[in-house]
Amino acid sequence: MTGIERYLLEDQPEPVSHYCHAVRAGDRVWLSGTVGIRPDGSVPSDVVEQFEVAMNNLDGALRATGGRPENIVKVQVFLIDVNDREKINPIRQAYFGEHRPASTLVGIPALVSPELKVEIEAEAILDSGTD
Repeated sequence: MTGIERYLLEDQPEPVSHYCHAVRAGDRVWLSGTVGIRPDGSVPSDVVEQFEVAMNNLDGALRATGGRPENIVKVQVFLIDVNDREKINPIRQAYFGEHRPASTLVGIPALVSPELKVEIEAEAILDSGTD
């Protein structure tokens, strides 16, 4: 059986529960939901800024496992206001470029903290040449 590696990253917001930022088993990577909390603990009030921070956090966790944006095969986005999709979509498009992952967008009433407006999680499959 392939070993399981768990990543608890110092430059990421500390988990609010019993989980880690990413888990890698062989060529598979699961990235925990990331939100717009900056390393200093501050949270932007704007959904676009929150999503930029969340994407930076997601990218940092992905790269810690040896992955790159093109390795992401599935994302799930949780929005307090689904109408904000149009605001955050350009950030997604810039990050993924031509590599379009499967995706789910869900409107929800709340996230773990009342000031949070968006969360994203992802799954990736690393190429055999990616380490």
